[in-house]
Amino acid sequence: MSSFKRREKENLNQLSLLSEAASLLLDPKAISPQLKQLNRSKAVDRLSQLNPWGRSASGRDTVWLFDNTAFKATPDGPWQAEFVAAIFKQYPDRRESEVVDKILDIANLSDTPAERAVIDKRLRPFLTDARPFTKTRIRHGGKSLQLGPAGLNGISEDILEVADNRGHTSVRAQAVAPRGMNGVLEMQTFYAGPEGWAILSDIDDTIKVTLTSDTIGIIRETFIHPPTPVAGMPELYADVQDFLPVDTPWFYLSASPYQLYPFLKGFRDRYFPPGTIIVRDPPWDSITGLIASLAFGTEEYKVDRMDKVNSWLPKRKMIVIGDSTQSDPEAYGRIYREKPGWVKLILIRKVTDIAAVGIEEKNDDKRFEEAFKGIPRHVWHVFEEPRECLRIIKDAVRRG
Repeated sequence: MSSFKRREKENLNQLSLLSEAASLLLDPKAISPQLKQLNRSKAVDRLSQLNPWGRSASGRDTVWLFDNTAFKATPDGPWQAEFVAAIFKQYPDRRESEVVDKILDIANLSDTPAERAVIDKRLRPFLTDARPFTKTRIRHGGKSLQLGPAGLNGISEDILEVADNRGHTSVRAQAVAPRGMNGVLEMQTFYAGPEGWAILSDIDDTIKVTLTSDTIGIIRETFIHPPTPVAGMPELYADVQDFLPVDTPWFYLSASPYQLYPFLKGFRDRYFPPGTIIVRDPPWDSITGLIASLAFGTEEYKVDRMDKVNSWLPKRKMIVIGDSTQSDPEAYGRIYREKPGWVKLILIRKVTDIAAVGIEEKNDDKRFEEAFKGIPRHVWHVFEEPRECLRIIKDAVRRG
């Protein structure tokens, strides 16, 4: 085991203890037994997907439709896309005000109506029960599509054929919504042909300040503070968007749990190019789950999701962008080796603007050399100033 891996394990153990402390502060037993880890199996979720009946989403439900990317499995085949929807009850079954009180206490903030309103809005998806075995219907490019039924976690994932884009780079879709339904009821499908360039970017501490190495920092940045972009990254991504062809697909890969999708979508819409946000479905339905999602198993999770993107767009030339706080270097190094020729450029932001346990070792040159062992030096770059990257990206595109 490398020195970085050993230190990372120690840091995760420390974070686990902090997470447990946060969990105790939130007193999950007093709020609801559903704040405990859910013991559901993937097999059961798969069975729910095969259930052709289920219930239809109603006016008492909250539905989120996730933006996605259409692809062609074969050059002459139809367009397809993975449709993801999340379905919840509209109102929490748990004592929301108590959890808000404890978050204010953890973050050492005064209780004001403005602070409470922000926390209440962002916290609600963590306290609202999922609607398993529920179907959603949408109108997409003149076609009616059924999503689901959802699994036990309230999430449905379906690969479906979609209409031709008729020369457009994206198509909007809407939920067929009965009166009273709320949520993210519109989505976009971005059409990506089989060849060309593509961008895959981490979110937390790469383009958005999250403080993933600090448990209290995560709580503050997630539930209290306005989402803040990393300085210089919106400008860099805007320049890259202008430089690359208009049909270049963008993927935003985050270890954040799916309960934060509307929060992250709003952040992306405001600061960054449109694209598909990929978030995590952790086996926790709690605040502790948020912290664990950002701290544990991120390398395996990101490699798995990048493998899925590769299955959609194996001939695209990938530029992958991440940071040093989590396991982005190791994940990107692995996917480079496992999918030869797919990843053309790796950019890692060296995070130096936070005080966190182990940050010096995470930024050590030996860590990056080990993560990218065997990868040509011109393929990977570690940067501190985003403005360094545009020239590097242009050089990579010229090399092809």
